[in-house]
Amino acid sequence: MKLDVLGIGAHPDDLELGCGGTLALLARQGRKVGVLHLTRGELGTRGTAAERQAEAERAAAALGAADLDFLDCGDGGLRNGPAEEEALIALLRRWRPDLILGPTPRDRHPDHARAHALVEAVSFYAGLANRVPTSGASEPWGSPHRPAAVFSYMQHDLFEPSFIVDVTSTWEAKLESLSAYGSQLHQPGREEKGGGPVTKVSTPDFRFAVEGRARHFGLLIGATFGEPFWSRLPLAVPDPMAILPGGVR
Repeated sequence: MKLDVLGIGAHPDDLELGCGGTLALLARQGRKVGVLHLTRGELGTRGTAAERQAEAERAAAALGAADLDFLDCGDGGLRNGPAEEEALIALLRRWRPDLILGPTPRDRHPDHARAHALVEAVSFYAGLANRVPTSGASEPWGSPHRPAAVFSYMQHDLFEPSFIVDVTSTWEAKLESLSAYGSQLHQPGREEKGGGPVTKVSTPDFRFAVEGRARHFGLLIGATFGEPFWSRLPLAVPDPMAILPGGVR
């Protein structure tokens, strides 16, 4: 399947937290949206790899994703060597996305920065005609393809956004995707049932922080909820009038 947009996360729930509203918005606009998790969160404090994969499948459905896949890059020490590059190149050449939404360059979790380095490198390498598999890629190799852009969504650490997407219309879809992660995230109105040790993301405060951040960045663009992104390169703007902030001036 040819995709318009591919969201890539190091762990199941990264994408939904960072850019779930944007992925849902693009899907509602008729774009073909794919979701790729570089690990299954197998070393997470709470939940098993099988549980997290099932949660990720429900979350992708909530966002309207057209396709979903997983790679085994290693949770808690994410690998970004030749074998991982080739596995991701194979997927990019198969899905041929024009846009990638990927992890942030620097973050509290080392896997996120490693995932960013992998995604940024492979987004270039996938377009090299002479880049051929050397480690026995498991996927069909395909013809060269290079996405037009890679934008990074915000995770734990803050950055100065290159742009902010108004996700007010798809905020409920984002919340539905987060509700799929019962093993990881606090679920309002749902009694805790032996989910394991308390983690930063399993607390009610973290859930409030997700909404608070979205409201803050939404306020900056005159919207109720916003998701921030960073771009290494300048953005092309065909119509400056189309990007004027909304809301009360």
